[in-house]
Amino acid sequence: MANIARIPINNVFANGDYTGRIFVGPGKQPMNVLLDTGSSALALDAKKYQPTPAGGDQTTNLAQTDSYGDNTSWTGAVIKTQITIGEGADPVVLKDGNAAIAYTTSGDSMFGKSDGILGLAYAALDDAFTMSADTWANKYSEVNVRAGQQGQIKPYLTQLVEEGVTSDRMAFLTHRSFPRVGRGDENDPLNQGLMIVGGGEESTDLYTGSFQTVKVLSNDWYSTNLKSVIVGTQDPVVARMNGPQGMPTNSIVDSGTNSLNLSTQFLKAIVSKFSAAQRNLLNKAVFDGDLVSATDLKLEDWPAITFVLEGESGDVSLKVAPSDYWQIDAQQAGFAAAAITKGQAGLAILGLPLMNGYFTIFDGEADQGRGIIKFASKAV
Repeated sequence: MANIARIPINNVFANGDYTGRIFVGPGKQPMNVLLDTGSSALALDAKKYQPTPAGGDQTTNLAQTDSYGDNTSWTGAVIKTQITIGEGADPVVLKDGNAAIAYTTSGDSMFGKSDGILGLAYAALDDAFTMSADTWANKYSEVNVRAGQQGQIKPYLTQLVEEGVTSDRMAFLTHRSFPRVGRGDENDPLNQGLMIVGGGEESTDLYTGSFQTVKVLSNDWYSTNLKSVIVGTQDPVVARMNGPQGMPTNSIVDSGTNSLNLSTQFLKAIVSKFSAAQRNLLNKAVFDGDLVSATDLKLEDWPAITFVLEGESGDVSLKVAPSDYWQIDAQQAGFAAAAITKGQAGLAILGLPLMNGYFTIFDGEADQGRGIIKFASKAV
């Protein structure tokens, strides 16, 4: 039986996105990395990890450069090294994992208090460039890297599968989109969660009832088809979006986004379905970026927001509770931030607020490798 690792995760070190600990190199150096189903590269901060060829790390003539929706970016040298996840009796060990050592980043905002990022999507997003010489020794600039011969390398989960270590499945149990302040920070249970590598459905202590299965339409991102959004019992807001250029669909489910990131036109149509008083608070929080007093919010009066996505057999309706799209005690105790943000035209990035109400499995092996996403109610 393939190994399955269950690891604790935390949303404090990446300001809402979840991080978990992996162990890198033969010496098993602990590295706290952001867990992102919206990208595919494993990148480690060169300030935190230095390759040691004498100790077993292998440098290469491959380089990577990547950028993200929040305008952060990095450029690094690809090495081959041992990557271990899980600290139990049967850890998941990848002996020759691909890892980029990011020697150039877009300032401290790239990794924040974390040590890197672990992309969990598909190989199509894991671009690498062949250079003329050892990339760690030469540390090529982003411009020079992009002038190299472009290709792809195998991401972490793909390598695990091909080496027979475990399956291309991962599951998340999360509670918050932004860290809750004033209650213990990383020790606050609501700022913690779990990630399962190599499994999901066997963790019956984490969910209840049956799964709803969302169809994945393209094996790059976890690309989905958002059909409509329903506010409470209002008429649906139909998602008349085809996806922007370069995106295969109109939506993705992304563990590395701590909001419901929606195009402005679509977002305004959704906000219009709320009451006048609620619209005022949403406009203040979403469009002006202000915090709202939790006392003024009266969260019990707010409706759920239901996202209707294409499923394997019929539509799948996933509810986001008011306590998930509003985050109480975010940034400042006693105040709330909206976990809804303005995004790119034609695209919906369905981040942690969608996942926080469910036990979520990303199964990259299902549907002949195209994948599916499964949602079940969290166990109480």
